[in-house]
Amino acid sequence: MDAGFSQGNTGGDARTQDLIRTVADISNGLMNEVSKVIIGKNENLRRVTVGILSNGNMLLEDFPGLAKTLLANTFARALGCKFKRVQFTPDLLPSDIMGTYMYDQKSGEFKLRAGPLFSNILLADEINRAPPKTQAALLEAMEEKQVTIEGITHKLPAPFVVLATQNPIEQEGTYPLPEAQMDRFLMKMSMGYPDRAEEKAILARRKLRGKDQHDVEQITSPKKVVAMQKALETVHVDPAILAYIVEIVQRTREDHRVVNGASPRASQSLFKTGRAAAAIAGRNYVIPDDIKGISLQIIS
Repeated sequence: MDAGFSQGNTGGDARTQDLIRTVADISNGLMNEVSKVIIGKNENLRRVTVGILSNGNMLLEDFPGLAKTLLANTFARALGCKFKRVQFTPDLLPSDIMGTYMYDQKSGEFKLRAGPLFSNILLADEINRAPPKTQAALLEAMEEKQVTIEGITHKLPAPFVVLATQNPIEQEGTYPLPEAQMDRFLMKMSMGYPDRAEEKAILARRKLRGKDQHDVEQITSPKKVVAMQKALETVHVDPAILAYIVEIVQRTREDHRVVNGASPRASQSLFKTGRAAAAIAGRNYVIPDDIKGISLQIIS
């Protein structure tokens, strides 16, 4: 599928190719390690890896008990990243996730008591159960990678990625995310139920393990993840690929069956995730399949 698509002027640079090869090796090692815990969901593992490399946030729309927390925690451990989980509830306040200044009697000063936003991988569980003000605080942090507490701006740790969840059918006691806020997510996906073979494998591994907890080997580090994110800038995107991205997005706006067409943010997301998918495959140039393979999760 890559015939006819230019690798660009930087495509033959040995240093660039070595850099992308390193990204591919680490990414595939990461997915392999996580797959030891999350069984039968290799495509979702690839999508989450694409999302992390793209420095984007993901919305998991699924039922309870389908390993969403385990997925986020396992990725964080394999990445060597700090993981936090917040259960969103109707009484959750912005300060509960951002943090607040507390008076320190010893120093006589106010010191920041950092909230769970100050992590690398944050699981925002049932995000649609929190009131709009708290949702907005999280979504601002997702967009800006920083928070403002009592007039003072604090940068969040890098990388900072949010995996938010919501139940696809429960409506009572929820605050649905507005379209403008849904647009802040890089992609939306579903874990889905395991099939019979996968569920048997889950039980077999639990028996073999002899404990509920999973052992996860650290594959990389937060510093290397940031370097991998920056390395994607070396991945070439041919003008024909740019036209392909625009065509996909424009079609969603022209089709009368689509209520709300994809925004320009969607084309930016396809651009970034296409580069990430190419790098995971060990290529320093994007092909149509890189875009096609993630487009549904981006524009949905």
